[in-house]
Amino acid sequence: MKKLLFTFIIALFSLHHTSAQTPVLEGAYQATDNGVTELWLFKDNYCTYTKFADKDFMLTWGGPFRIENQHLNVTVEFNSQNVSEVGSEEKLPFSPANDTQVKIVEKKYSKSTSNIQGLDGLWRITGRKEGEQVNTIKRGDRKTIKILVDGYFQWIAINPAEKGFYGTGGGQYTFLDRVYSEHLLFFSRDNNRVGATLSFKGEVQNKDWHHSGKSSKGDPIFEIWSREIE
Repeated sequence: MKKLLFTFIIALFSLHHTSAQTPVLEGAYQATDNGVTELWLFKDNYCTYTKFADKDFMLTWGGPFRIENQHLNVTVEFNSQNVSEVGSEEKLPFSPANDTQVKIVEKKYSKSTSNIQGLDGLWRITGRKEGEQVNTIKRGDRKTIKILVDGYFQWIAINPAEKGFYGTGGGQYTFLDRVYSEHLLFFSRDNNRVGATLSFKGEVQNKDWHHSGKSSKGDPIFEIWSREIE
């Protein structure tokens, strides 16, 4: 009996120790060298990596992730530069450098100042108004998702089943008094829009994010976004 109890205690300690060693990775991390910025966004067990310089969009990739055995393991859902990697798992050497930095594949990325806002999370567009009618966008292989964390955002239009990548844009955002504002730092479809700041009406109704205003082209928009992880 004593031996059985001792074995149970050792197993419980090992489980707690393993859990304590698993880092919680969330936030915006970046590194800038010679004008080129590398930006990682981590939220709700999903990550994106984007590389850009001034108005030059270079590449982006990402997907669901986990930290395991000192590696950042990413199940690739999209890759703007190499679609053949979609569906594979990337295992990148990972370690916390200190309280404000992480090291990924020998490179250090600094964490942005914590800036928690009400829209932080991983979202998926589920409705769009056309004329006077709001049309539901059913969940399927093709999707547009948006990740928001610590004052940074990125949207990505993809179809993992067909290894399709259709565009992305991102930068910094604020959400205050039902006003959602974006400042574009990169945009794959039109680099002339980089540097623009757009403001929209935004509020959460029944857990859905209602987003309305005018696009950068001046066209009226009304969108409904739902949490990707419900």
